Amino acid sequence: MATLKLKPGREKSLINRHPWVFSGAVDAVIGHAESGDTVDIISSKGVWLAKGAFSPHSQIVARVWTFTAGDDVNPDFFRHRIRQALHLRQASGFAGREGAAFRMIHAESDGLPGVTVDIYGDYLVCQFLSAGAERWKEDLVRILEEQVPCKGVYERSDAAVREKEGLPPRSGVVSGAAPPDRIQIREGALRFWVDVLHGHKTGFYLDQSENRQILPVYCRNADVLNCFAYTGAFGVAAARGGAANVIQMEASADMLALAREQAVLNDLDADRIQYLTEDVFHALRTFRDSRRHFDVIVLDPPKFAESQRQLPGACRGYKDINLLAFKLLKPGGVLFTFSCSGLMPPDLFQKIVADAALDADCGARIVRRLYQAGDHPTALAFPEGAYLKGLVCRSPF
Repeated sequence: MATLKLKPGREKSLINRHPWVFSGAVDAVIGHAESGDTVDIISSKGVWLAKGAFSPHSQIVARVWTFTAGDDVNPDFFRHRIRQALHLRQASGFAGREGAAFRMIHAESDGLPGVTVDIYGDYLVCQFLSAGAERWKEDLVRILEEQVPCKGVYERSDAAVREKEGLPPRSGVVSGAAPPDRIQIREGALRFWVDVLHGHKTGFYLDQSENRQILPVYCRNADVLNCFAYTGAFGVAAARGGAANVIQMEASADMLALAREQAVLNDLDADRIQYLTEDVFHALRTFRDSRRHFDVIVLDPPKFAESQRQLPGACRGYKDINLLAFKLLKPGGVLFTFSCSGLMPPDLFQKIVADAALDADCGARIVRRLYQAGDHPTALAFPEGAYLKGLVCRSPF
């Protein structure tokens, strides 16, 4: 097995059990390693630190599998990690429900860097986004089927991050039967159709499940604007919560078509829900110019920053949409605003929202802080795993 030797002083993060080794921290690669191979990681003084998956094409040149010297990285190792992840979800009440949909494996935070597994009823939808995950894919799929009886395993490894690992995008059936065009899931009292074949990521934003349960508290008799609606889950939650009117706004007509199906599935009054195929930035300005106001606005945009270089532009984007949203709130109105950009620190996101409120002359207050659902845990040594942050802000009455 090859060895990565670190430069002097670059071992601190690994001692603190952070699972990433950046290429700039490596002094030498001793021996030969192919992409995805397991390598030992040692300090500049030769002290053993961890075993990780080698990724020569990535800025993150190694992702740690284990910090325990006695661990062998083999199928039994992965079987143990997968069992641990499943037991955590079972203990938290996510598994075992009819039509259940939840994240079973959350990559680094479950000790499996680059591996994401979501369960949608009888199907597993997986992403293998790192060189190490790709190297062990066949074993991982076999163990997943062993631990979670299912009709089929479908891969959605078509995320841009694969390119950084030197891997081509992949999607399709990897085992068992192909999933249907629509899978029906349950989320509390709500039901949703999920398109795992063509939808974003694995098909549905499971990370917002707990926040969708909070939204209806603010929606009784409210005029609600759901921006970046995707397939309309927040809007359905608002309508079920008693909203007088809901606008589902999304740039993709295909996604809005599925949002219409969600309303039918939940027996919602069609007259209370409108669908607007529009660029959100443009539409918010149109609402501002026409002096249209809302009781509740939801801003759940896609990731604005894929790299550190894109962060300044992302800040401007978040500032723009939040400024417009604050201007559209009625007195006492509520803004649910989110960032799913892992590179966006929570304190910076709050500052951006605060600056937007200031420029809108809106003395809003934070009444809740929101996070990703509990089936998306965050390892204490891996704060990057806490990628979703949200604020519920109320304007003055």
